[in-house]
Amino acid sequence: MKTLNIVALLLLIVGGINWLLVGLFNYNLVEGIFGHGFSRVIYVIVGLCAIYSIKFFRNVSEEEHAR
Repeated sequence: MKTLNIVALLLLIVGGINWLLVGLFNYNLVEGIFGHGFSRVIYVIVGLCAIYSIKFFRNVSEEEHAR
């Protein structure tokens, strides 16, 4: 499970950097690397990682309550 958490976090970071590049420079890094067709698959995977990562809020709130 730890590996899945790391992969999800890594893909969320890549997705965030991609949105930063789109916002600042109008450059889509994912599309540049994978092409237009396959980039949709990457976006779906990143979106699924975001949904999966919602579970991390429980960990954060538990740490706050422990203080």
